[in-house]
Amino acid sequence: MTTPPYHVPSMAEVRAVPWNGFNGISTFSGGGGSSLGYRMAGLRMLWASEFIPAAADTYRANTAPHTHLDTRDIRKVTAKDILDRTGLKAGELDLLDGSPPCAAFSTSGKREAGWDTVKTYSDTRQRVDDLFFEFTRLLGDLQPRVFVAENVAGLVQGTAKGYFKEILAALRKPGYRVTARLLDAQWLGVPQARRRLIFVGVRDDLDMEPVHPAPLPYRYTVRDAVGDLPGAFDDLQEDPETGQPLTLRGYALEKYWHQLRPGQGHRVRTSLKRLAWDQPAHTIVARAGTAGTAAITHPDHPRYPTLAELRRLGGFPDDFTLTGNYYRRWERIGRAVPPVMMARIAATIRDQVLVPLRDAGRI
Repeated sequence: MTTPPYHVPSMAEVRAVPWNGFNGISTFSGGGGSSLGYRMAGLRMLWASEFIPAAADTYRANTAPHTHLDTRDIRKVTAKDILDRTGLKAGELDLLDGSPPCAAFSTSGKREAGWDTVKTYSDTRQRVDDLFFEFTRLLGDLQPRVFVAENVAGLVQGTAKGYFKEILAALRKPGYRVTARLLDAQWLGVPQARRRLIFVGVRDDLDMEPVHPAPLPYRYTVRDAVGDLPGAFDDLQEDPETGQPLTLRGYALEKYWHQLRPGQGHRVRTSLKRLAWDQPAHTIVARAGTAGTAAITHPDHPRYPTLAELRRLGGFPDDFTLTGNYYRRWERIGRAVPPVMMARIAATIRDQVLVPLRDAGRI
């Protein structure tokens, strides 16, 4: 089949998507990647929660008029707070979304060495491996018709499997049919290899099974995503938006970059990845490449991607507002569920669960 051109709708196009009649709320919302995906699928996000100030700034910069952003620690938020703000009653919410911080389970981090401890997370210090259970607390009290929860693939690998089993049991306990699938963004319309564990639950009384999107029969490449951007093929010295230096020249990392072929990662500096034009991008990690540290790099030149390139590779609109310096803006994209990926997850749930329930007069 012919692959359609890569296109992420602009913020204006997203705002013009008609409301499909379904409402959602978002927890651990970050800079708003998931919320934007739901909006692409026509859902209206009534309430969102984000505790990290830098992430909340980005979310706020792109917030829809009907969305209330709560910046308190999620541990202090109650279901009553949410219901009072949205005017809903328990059981009336269509969809609850959540992406509890996942660094403690990532295979790129220290894993169990960081469990049960307070440590640096973004620009705060907190314990994060227990936050999934704050999501399940709200799930039980809100009783939404459907929920979606996201975490890293590392949650089902090695010693983290114990946490996975606890989380799965906690998600089922309030009365939900739950399935979990490892989904890869590169097969869901995003030009980035990004594997994420997606839990979908449907309330037992609705007698419907959880659903996950089927993979597309094609993938997009780095060239598909950024090839038409100004300067995409150039050895740029700084990011046009922030003035932040992009080049690796003059840093020890440059020699490692020259040892790589396009599409490769370094065997010693394992977090250093050189993109290839005709492949999807490597995973955009949350820790942006500062001078002399590793991250994804341009296919042809020893430089980091521009923010415009990162938006495209991350499935964000060109005009999505990022806040903070270059590294904070990179972090927002690196921590996000790609909006295009979440839009496909949301559309599948909309079409196969929520719409049939509404058509049958059951909601």
